[in-house]
Amino acid sequence: MVEPVPERLDFPLAEEEVLKLWKQLNAFQTSLKQSKGKTRYSFYDGPPFATGLPHYGHILAGTIKDIVTRWAHQSGFHVERRFGWDTHGLPVEYEIDKTLGIKGPGDVARMGIDKYNEACRGIVMRYAGEWKDIVTRLGRWIDFDHDYKTLYPWFMESIWWVFRQLYDKGLVYRGFKVMPYSTACSTPLSNFESNQNYKDVQDPAEKREMTKIVCTGKYVCMYVCIYAYIHTLIHTCNNFGHVPTDNTTDKVYIMMEARLEALFKKPEEYTILDRLKGSSLFGKGYKPLFPYFSERKKSGAFRIFVDGYVTTETGTGVVHQAPYFGEDDYRVCLANDVISRDGAVVCPVDASGCFTEEVTDFKGQYVKEADKNIIQWLKQQGRLVNQGTYVHSYPFCWRSETPLIYKAVPGWFVRVEPLVEKLLHNNSQCYWVPAFVKEKRFANWLRDAHDWAISRNRYWGTPIPLWVSEDYEEVVAVGSIEELYKLSGVRVKDLHRESVDHITIPSTRGKGVLKRVTEVFDCWFESGSMPYAQNHYPFENKKEFEDSFPADFIAEGIDQTRGWYVKLCLEILSTALFGKPPFKNLIVNGLVLAADGQKMSKRKKNYPDPMDVVHKYGADALRLYLINSPVVRADSLRFKEDGVRDVLKDVFLPWYNAYRFLIQNVIRLEKEDGMTFVYNADTVVSSDNIMDRWILSFTQSLIQFVTQEMAAYRLYTVVPRLVKFVDMLTNWYVRFNRKRLKGDGGTEDCLRALETLFSVLFSMTQVMVILHLLANEKSVYKNLYSTNTYLAVRQTACNIATISIPMAVKDLIDQQIERSVSRMQSVIEVSRVIRDRKTIPVKYPLKELVVIHQDQQCLDDVQSLESYILEELNVRTLTSSSDKQKYCVKLVAEPDHRVLGARLKQAYKSVQKAIRELTDQQLQVSLIMGAN
Repeated sequence: MVEPVPERLDFPLAEEEVLKLWKQLNAFQTSLKQSKGKTRYSFYDGPPFATGLPHYGHILAGTIKDIVTRWAHQSGFHVERRFGWDTHGLPVEYEIDKTLGIKGPGDVARMGIDKYNEACRGIVMRYAGEWKDIVTRLGRWIDFDHDYKTLYPWFMESIWWVFRQLYDKGLVYRGFKVMPYSTACSTPLSNFESNQNYKDVQDPAEKREMTKIVCTGKYVCMYVCIYAYIHTLIHTCNNFGHVPTDNTTDKVYIMMEARLEALFKKPEEYTILDRLKGSSLFGKGYKPLFPYFSERKKSGAFRIFVDGYVTTETGTGVVHQAPYFGEDDYRVCLANDVISRDGAVVCPVDASGCFTEEVTDFKGQYVKEADKNIIQWLKQQGRLVNQGTYVHSYPFCWRSETPLIYKAVPGWFVRVEPLVEKLLHNNSQCYWVPAFVKEKRFANWLRDAHDWAISRNRYWGTPIPLWVSEDYEEVVAVGSIEELYKLSGVRVKDLHRESVDHITIPSTRGKGVLKRVTEVFDCWFESGSMPYAQNHYPFENKKEFEDSFPADFIAEGIDQTRGWYVKLCLEILSTALFGKPPFKNLIVNGLVLAADGQKMSKRKKNYPDPMDVVHKYGADALRLYLINSPVVRADSLRFKEDGVRDVLKDVFLPWYNAYRFLIQNVIRLEKEDGMTFVYNADTVVSSDNIMDRWILSFTQSLIQFVTQEMAAYRLYTVVPRLVKFVDMLTNWYVRFNRKRLKGDGGTEDCLRALETLFSVLFSMTQVMVILHLLANEKSVYKNLYSTNTYLAVRQTACNIATISIPMAVKDLIDQQIERSVSRMQSVIEVSRVIRDRKTIPVKYPLKELVVIHQDQQCLDDVQSLESYILEELNVRTLTSSSDKQKYCVKLVAEPDHRVLGARLKQAYKSVQKAIRELTDQQLQVSLIMGAN
């Protein structure tokens, strides 16, 4: 028997009661045991850092992952879902550096790597408990007890194996690369990391200086970055040069004609002596501005070269080159043999961003703070023409919020460029939602992929397993703990630096002992190794991994630039190791912004605390608000708490009220007629009521649609249709059948209506588990389950999250009835609008409703439901006609202001005018052509 339900439901409280029940039943683990032996559905969950609390971006990603994996489980697959923790890398080290006041590598050396890493280990799981509580409160099913952490020795050992495979394939090499460099953290960053934190700054760095071309006596006027200028070896001239005379000093300068304004305020201040091509200066030498590296003139430095990257927008058309402090500089100097890939690096800036002893006048000064002293020095030497400041966008360290520099960093690289074609091919084998991200954004990144710098000069991470001789001529790559033991005689239980740095390996070439290189892996290399390392592959679970690789599904946020880097890492490692893509299907979500469109910021406090929202409205309401938004199409969402409230008000409350109305009338029927209401799909009598047949058909069509779209991972089509269903059920079926459900048409008619509503609610409760998970179990499923005697249902677990998704019953689908009701709804909705515009309330009866349409089938459909239309609109007669002229009806076109205005901008007014001037005949032709 059904149990009475309260008039009001406290959704957050009901959710918490369900969570307690799940915990008592050990529901998640029980579901995994039940599905053991079924076809496996593999899923990779990228690990978060536990040094901070979850935000809306985490909740969105977790919700998408939970929906897809739940659907897979309830569709008959075995889906393991393991939580992972990203425990290494700069976020952890930076927290320790702040806490302990560590300024650079020297401080770590004095402290000891063992103590430093122990301090890091102590904070990596700082918020692990809160993460588990929040994720669980949100209703997500994922295994925390069998998690993986990137600091586990077995995880790190698999990373060693991955690296060893790359090394054996000839894909690893040692080299130098100009990279974004954080002086605060003493480490290089990837371009992906540096691109995520640009700020507008006012910088005194660019000045006009002059230096003399040796063979002509003329001065070349440059617009350069001062601190890089100290390390200048050459400079590059644009394709067109100009020779003006400064009328105030009689000095002759060579500079770009288009940039004369950079030096002269008025035309009277200069005289043009000659014009020449920039290429005519190619190879000419000049006198260095600073004496620090003058000896390199013998090796080809301090000459002029030509390159297309010098533009006409800024500067003087001439720019100094600092080959080890700029990517373009490095490329130009390398192409002109000023430097070589294996030559000595000229890099007089230390790990903390201070000038070294080679720069005697500014030794020990931080490069960003030396500007004033450098300007003063140039003035004293008579080399400064003028100076100024300018505002420009500049990259900052995403962790320390300090400005980055570009600096040549020695390190270890993985060759990516030879893999580009395979990467593009493998990417084409993957299915992305939405598709444009795969075809444009990510594919473009793959086409431009460069060799991957995988090493970092840090401490808390997985050590790179390379043991080398002092001259680097003998290199041994180690791929496992056992291999290290065989080579060194030392057995270790942990693989962090303090455990392996002291281990040496005897040389096989008479070079003494080999020592481990000091670098650790970039933490994104660890993330890219996650598919293998989480299973300790190939040391354990070999068959399990190979049977489930590539993953069936992953999810990623389009806003996470570093996250895209993880995908790039996944692609590179999977392609290099197995020649396969790492995943089959990927959903890309957009960015959750604050209500004002700005990035959510703890400092600005421009968003509500997620758990406050959950406690106020419930986790289901928050989850549905997030996934029924543009973010599931990789667009942005401006988060508004009112939106979560509206989900509760407009979706969950109507759904609950429809269920409560059913239970109220079942109890009434049992009391008044002395019968017990039970539902059995095998014995239920088919209803001949057209609205019963419509809602049953609509429900089965929806189940069919959801099954089809979920298989295509299109949440952005599924969720709106499920939300629309609630409106169809409550505002159309229940509204139109209230009297029948109350028994006004007799017991048999009432029973047919109740069975219909019961069938629809029970079926859709199972389908809508992906939206309305927690409170649905408490408020709806348990009660309906107790009344359902259908054998196929009774044999399943009495838990909404473990029952199978129902298959669509195609025999119940009637497209003609669905079409007829849809057209009836259109007539009613348009008529309501007309009443509102004419301020004629529905309580006032009208004599006639005329429906005009060119399609006779449409008119027949409407006429077949005449009784519903007349009653709903309070009209006495319904007339249908295809004769527009008889009723003086004309078609009028009205532009969509919001859509067209956003697309056309200033052109909208003229288009709006043209649309409104379209005649009835033109619109009729357009309709006919559109139909064809």
